[in-house]
Amino acid sequence: MNPEDYETLPTDNVSTHMIAGAIAGVMEHCIMYPLDSVKTRMQSLTTASTGISETLSKMVRHEGLLRPVRGMSAMVVGAGPSHALYFSSYEYLKKTFTRHTNSDRYNTLIFGSAGCIATLIHDGFMNPAEVVKQRMQMINSPYKTALTCAVSIYQKEGFRAFYRSYTTQLTMNVPFQSIHFVIYELSQQFLNRDRSYNPAAHMASGALAGGVAAAVTTPLDVCKTLLNTQQAGTASGLTQAIKTVYRLGGVSGYFRGLQARTMYQMPATAICWSTYEFFKYALGTTTTRTAQPLLGSEARPDPSPIEPTPVEPPSEKYNLKPRELPAMSSTGLSISFNTMHNAEYKQKKDILDVCHT
Repeated sequence: MNPEDYETLPTDNVSTHMIAGAIAGVMEHCIMYPLDSVKTRMQSLTTASTGISETLSKMVRHEGLLRPVRGMSAMVVGAGPSHALYFSSYEYLKKTFTRHTNSDRYNTLIFGSAGCIATLIHDGFMNPAEVVKQRMQMINSPYKTALTCAVSIYQKEGFRAFYRSYTTQLTMNVPFQSIHFVIYELSQQFLNRDRSYNPAAHMASGALAGGVAAAVTTPLDVCKTLLNTQQAGTASGLTQAIKTVYRLGGVSGYFRGLQARTMYQMPATAICWSTYEFFKYALGTTTTRTAQPLLGSEARPDPSPIEPTPVEPPSEKYNLKPRELPAMSSTGLSISFNTMHNAEYKQKKDILDVCHT
């Protein structure tokens, strides 16, 4: 497919964005889930901080081979609808904002604003799944399934527990997604100028955007983990979480799990963007083909009649004179021929100007 065809795909199709976004979100979280579990463990303020490989090996050695993927079902349930709304709203808002501006100098502001609003919608659906996931990822977690964890949280702490970290989540994700989208779109301008379907460019841009955004917002992610897991005492808000992190870990406590978070986000966003762009390309191509006008009985003829173009007679004149051929007779049957020949026989460019009757 040509770059022009890719850009003219029906990308304003909401269903295309939602399906591609849902698949991309599930793929991102499922593939990188073990590293996400390691990141959560490393951000815990009640355990000693260790490296990524050591934390992962301890989880497998002491708690079983499947321990790093416990709680993945909660992310599948949450990531599907949240990412569907996330990408569809981002594409719609980006297109709407771009339509009302006349200059490319506002693109950075447009990408950031669309990312912020899309994050508000995304986190509203994703926050309960994050709470359940991180409760199951913590060391000595008593929960075996996501459903029992969700029921236990509701019974003991009420519905509000699922949104205790929502403000912190927004405080972290709004700048995260703004940086993420701005860097991704700017990277595309350098790596993929014609905006064609380019998997390598999508993956490189996504990895760069995710890595930078993750590193910048790590302190807020540590506070969010504290609010979701409720370790090291009870923290009810972002301000109290900030104080608790500083009291227990000092300044370095805000950057616990920085390496794991960056290593998680870089491939995760690369997978997410490449998967999203692939399914947007595939679904968009399918939609384009099925949108062709139907032929046969369903095709309606043009009601306006087509008038034939009058054909002018040839302007050349021919000097014709009659000429008789000898008569043929046999057994009483007489046949005679009368032909008209052009006296001036000459060959034209395209046809032979000879007239016989």
